[in-house]
Amino acid sequence: MEITNQFEVAQPLEVVWDFFGDVPQVAACLPGTELTTELGDDSYGGTVSIGLGPIKMDFDGGAEITHRDVEARTISVAASGADRKGRGQATLALNASLAPAADGTTVDVAMDLQLSGPAAQYGRGLVSDITAVLLNDFAANVQNRLAAIAAGRDPDPLSQAQAAGGVAIGVRAARMGLARVLRRFVLPYRPEAV
Repeated sequence: MEITNQFEVAQPLEVVWDFFGDVPQVAACLPGTELTTELGDDSYGGTVSIGLGPIKMDFDGGAEITHRDVEARTISVAASGADRKGRGQATLALNASLAPAADGTTVDVAMDLQLSGPAAQYGRGLVSDITAVLLNDFAANVQNRLAAIAAGRDPDPLSQAQAAGGVAIGVRAARMGLARVLRRFVLPYRPEAV
């Protein structure tokens, strides 16, 4: 499934580009993600943990930067993982592009996420909403981490290695789903003014 997002970071383009080149720093901003091994040649091993109520998925896998264009400020990542309990797999192709913005840097993210096993049964809408919530958290974590670095503070306490999930993500995803349903079914049927 294709998922896109855009966010702005209040830091100059060069600072954000250098940050995105530091994979451990970026991974520390991804909720539920932990790098466990640096395999060399822009390849990394790690884990991703996502929980939503009684549903919890723990993936072991790896990620590799497959393309980096310094002039165009684009980066591509291929990642895959298998659920620790053998209940499914996930693959991700991610493309990010950075551009200058009035107040910093705009980051465009395009992902192709493929799920198999129980995670695939949750439906495109729910997976899309949860992914959007996690991407919003990622954007906030990137901003906070860059602000801490710029202020000379240690960004490590900002790490998001704990499992991504809980009631807050479920509520935020449900709110997004409800808004999508309202846009699709309710708002087009507004009676015309008489």
